[in-house]
Amino acid sequence: MVAKMKFSSSRIQAILLVAFIYPALMVESLVRHYNFRVVLKNTTKLCSSKAILTVNGKFPGPTLYAREDDTVIIRVTNHGNRNVTIHWHGVKQLGTCWADGPAYITQCPIQPGQNFIYKFTITGQRGTLLWHAHDSWLRATLHGAIVILPKLGTPYPFPTPQKERIIILSEWWKSDVEAVVDESTQSGLPPNISDAHTINGHPGPVPGCSSQGFTLHVESGKTYLIRIINAALNDDLFFKIAGHNLTVVEVDASYTKPFQTDTIFISPGQTTTALLETNKDIGNYLISVSPFMDAPIGIDNFTSIATLRYKHTPRNSTTFLTSIPPQNATPLTATFIDSLRSLDSKQHPANVPLTIDHSLFLTVGVGINPCDTCVNGSKLVASVNNVSFVMPTIALLQAYYYHIRGVYTLDFPPKPPNPFDYTGTPPVNAQTANGTKLYRLGYNSTVQIVLQDIAIILPESHPIHLHGFNFFVVGTGLGNFYPDKDPKTFNLVDPVERNTVSVPTGGWTAIRFRADNPGIWFLHCHLEVHTTWGLKMVFLVDNGEGPNESLTPPPSDLPTC
Repeated sequence: MVAKMKFSSSRIQAILLVAFIYPALMVESLVRHYNFRVVLKNTTKLCSSKAILTVNGKFPGPTLYAREDDTVIIRVTNHGNRNVTIHWHGVKQLGTCWADGPAYITQCPIQPGQNFIYKFTITGQRGTLLWHAHDSWLRATLHGAIVILPKLGTPYPFPTPQKERIIILSEWWKSDVEAVVDESTQSGLPPNISDAHTINGHPGPVPGCSSQGFTLHVESGKTYLIRIINAALNDDLFFKIAGHNLTVVEVDASYTKPFQTDTIFISPGQTTTALLETNKDIGNYLISVSPFMDAPIGIDNFTSIATLRYKHTPRNSTTFLTSIPPQNATPLTATFIDSLRSLDSKQHPANVPLTIDHSLFLTVGVGINPCDTCVNGSKLVASVNNVSFVMPTIALLQAYYYHIRGVYTLDFPPKPPNPFDYTGTPPVNAQTANGTKLYRLGYNSTVQIVLQDIAIILPESHPIHLHGFNFFVVGTGLGNFYPDKDPKTFNLVDPVERNTVSVPTGGWTAIRFRADNPGIWFLHCHLEVHTTWGLKMVFLVDNGEGPNESLTPPPSDLPTC
């Protein structure tokens, strides 16, 4: 018996030694389970209290951790007072379109008292993403980080950090956010802007209220991987740490060629991962989060502050300050965006489509439609190619799968029905058409989309998010896009790969992707105000050949409308 125990112990030690030296041989992938309980929680910020919807009582919500090739299973139970869905923003959902999450696009909402299990596999992705509610404006408080680690035994393509930190940026309203959007919808006017920006849920000190600020605790002589997420509803943001540069190494879970900057520019729905070297004198250093807007549009111009604090910093030490970028610092944003390039290594190539099957030209902007019940007899709307998207009352994916007629049409225009000088003098008629129009793509077809901002009402930037795919940002420019000359400037070698791109104010952006994921996929502005007004459209990607290239049947617990 004793000899047997010694043999077993030695064998266990040998197994552990092999696991340490060759971890990839032990477990290639895991199934990770999470329980998300949507619950109301009374919360006080800016010296004002209200009940907010949270996941597991946390704001921001819990971080979802996985490795590349892991399968993730999340049971979402709605104990709240509103319908809800969760979108796993940036997860490609290869073969799992039913788990994507946008309400009335891929699923009906999870009603109070009900639950739904989201199940998907992380395929070909590693880095920082986010999850958030995808019904009305609930993502104001229902959001959190997704961290996808490389496969076991696979190193980062940059110096290995000793520590990691997550920083989530968002907005805070003293009022109930759903009441804000309801009032705007009824009046036809823009919604009230937020009262503050937050850093990991903390607005920091504000006039008239000594609100608690967030503190990022660090040790000297370390390399930190900082995962920055913009979960704000409507604001592009600048992020700075006094006295420190950041080395950008990844955006939207896609590796980039490293570059240094002292200012991160990040739009709603985007993520940026950067290396931080803690090589400064011990002390406190100001962290600032401030808005960017280069159009005459009202925004929350409050600068939120936090503190980076070195270990062993004496109490009551002074704080090193930083300059705040001007609100309209367009050159700063352009420099940051132009610095982004795909890593394009042997392990992480930039497979840019060089030939195109579908070439689309999409205008994005705001208009005005008649509204008898609104304050001025009209309402602000937004559109893609002059079509304001009308949300259905049943999920489009269900209507497609079950061949339910009358829910949508397949006549979305691939170019503007009535061309005009998009960034010059706008047409007299600012009215848009309404419809639930989809655009059909063949399986594995290649797609180029030129996104053109328009000057109807006012030009402004638009963070455009595509579900189900990453895309390559092959070109961008100011003014109107000219198809005879502008494609000559495209970067088809190492363009940055993203899932959300900022179309510049009064300008255009060109993206390319391969439609190798069958299903129904949402494309929309990630400014929640514009999405609400109708700046969205949907792609229908056909099945390919065989079960591995086809939409799977719906899960048995899929919510009903």
